[in-house]
Amino acid sequence: MAARKSSPRKIRLLKKTLQSTPVPAWIVLRTKRTVRSNPKRRAWRSTDVEVG
Repeated sequence: MAARKSSPRKIRLLKKTLQSTPVPAWIVLRTKRTVRSNPKRRAWRSTDVEVG
């Protein structure tokens, strides 16, 4: 990550990065495949993140 960002902005970007992870395999197994995908998944290039 580039150096010319404020710390609060880096924290917001990190939160968006963690939200964009797939659903863990053990949760898919535990829910008998009713939960398969993360609806908050976001492509880093095609979707803009409004964090300032």
